[in-house]
Amino acid sequence: MDIIESIVLGLIQGLTEFLPVSSSGHLELAKTILGDTSVPQESLTFTIVLHFATALSTLVIFRKEVLEIFKGLFQFKWNEQTQFSLKIIASMVPAVLIGLLFEEQLEAFFGGKILLVGAMLLVTAVLLLLADKAKNTAKKVSFTNAVIIGVSQAIAMLPGISRSGATISTSVLLGVDRSKAARFSFLMVVPLIIGKVAKDLMSGEVHFSNSEVAPLAAGFIAAFISGLLACTWMITLVKKSKLSYFAIYCAIVGVVAIGYSLLH
Repeated sequence: MDIIESIVLGLIQGLTEFLPVSSSGHLELAKTILGDTSVPQESLTFTIVLHFATALSTLVIFRKEVLEIFKGLFQFKWNEQTQFSLKIIASMVPAVLIGLLFEEQLEAFFGGKILLVGAMLLVTAVLLLLADKAKNTAKKVSFTNAVIIGVSQAIAMLPGISRSGATISTSVLLGVDRSKAARFSFLMVVPLIIGKVAKDLMSGEVHFSNSEVAPLAAGFIAAFISGLLACTWMITLVKKSKLSYFAIYCAIVGVVAIGYSLLH
């Protein structure tokens, strides 16, 4: 993998991790278009680097909220901070269970399954359209909401289902305030990404040579910077109910992906 390709994939990861268009689906499509021939270990290492970059960009944008979460966990008081921290933990449970129990089955959905990606992008488009038409409220995320949103996050482990799109749409359809929905969606994934990165690093399957340092660094920087921009932009767009534009985009890309898979 050369530096240009790494930057392209980094930009895609950074933008699509926060915009509701499925980062995993776009990475699968991009790798197919670019003719990515990386061996599994190299691909895994690059994926870990990109995910860590977007997790870091989330921490930078929401540094105050992240500090509040940690305060809530160690205050041992039943206040708003503690409740929010526990809601974040509750939202993680479905994805953690699915990830641990069905890791091999989930991995089987990746690796050039373009037809699946296209179909799931159409599902994402429908979710975004429904959320765009929902009424805006001032409601906060409840514990029940957190678990339901967590189930959406677990389903979004499939390539083509946007994680942010699924979780934000679910939150809005449950009546949660759009701004709070976006913030909760971005914060709830950070512990999962960091946990997954740590798990992969400890597995001993991550290896890279000196020649791969520059491409990995380029991909990391591209993902981090584009992630900062996309995260900030997405919060503004959700407030203004502009999800229908992303729904149209997902539908178009989904149809193109399905057409491509059927013709090849």
